[in-house]
Amino acid sequence: MPCREEPVDIPVDGMRIAGTLATPGARIPGVLFVHGWGGSQAQYHGRAREIAALGCVCLTFDLRGHAATSAQRETVSRENSLRDVLAAYDTLAGHAQVDRACMAVVGSSYGGYLAAILTRQRPVRWLGLRVPALYVDEGWDMPKLELHKAHDLQAYRRRFVPARTNRALAACAVYEGDVLIVQSERDDIVPPPVITSYREAFVRARSLTYRCLEGADHGLTDVASQQRYTALLGQWLGEMLPHARRDGGATAAAVAAADRAAEKAAGTGRTPETPT
Repeated sequence: MPCREEPVDIPVDGMRIAGTLATPGARIPGVLFVHGWGGSQAQYHGRAREIAALGCVCLTFDLRGHAATSAQRETVSRENSLRDVLAAYDTLAGHAQVDRACMAVVGSSYGGYLAAILTRQRPVRWLGLRVPALYVDEGWDMPKLELHKAHDLQAYRRRFVPARTNRALAACAVYEGDVLIVQSERDDIVPPPVITSYREAFVRARSLTYRCLEGADHGLTDVASQQRYTALLGQWLGEMLPHARRDGGATAAAVAAADRAAEKAAGTGRTPETPT
């Protein structure tokens, strides 16, 4: 295995002695967890620890309007949330141990929706979506809580939505990495047509794994469902991660292309939107 060496100064008795630190040369995958609306990173700490044991650097975080910033919940928009996810992604990708060509993003509900959109703006090798929500494109900058008042989201989610008509699904339609979609059998928030819309959108994915958690509700409120999902996610990532040591050149090229797109977006002062 290749290694990296770097000089270090070791303080001792008021002076410094020279040393050389040798570390594994290979960086490891990064896994970003994005919680749903009304959730928090605390829900994912245990899951992140288990995934980190596979040989990953994991990051959980709180979206604005949640946990310590819950006072902002009335005003947070999807644009705010997407910027949070982009900032968290960049923080993880910038970690010294993380291979930026091997990034995974795992999102639940609202977090899954945001994760799908993220793939148009940052390189994502593996995308895990648990009960991903779906919203109309209109009103992108309005407070997220106002969406349910301005639009009949329940009716919108009860029908199949073509990828070309929705920003998140349009992102899925051009995504070329590996995908995991997890549905809850007894989900009263994200009905089956939403899951079908996501599954049908991934026409260019390298692989698509779909699982339905029998008896589970939207929020995985019972411990058994939580454990089954954690085991499923761990198994899927355990199967995907060995591929990180192959196809390195292709993903590196994808990173470079995404970096150029991000630099161009920064010049406009706004993240690029997906055509619908």
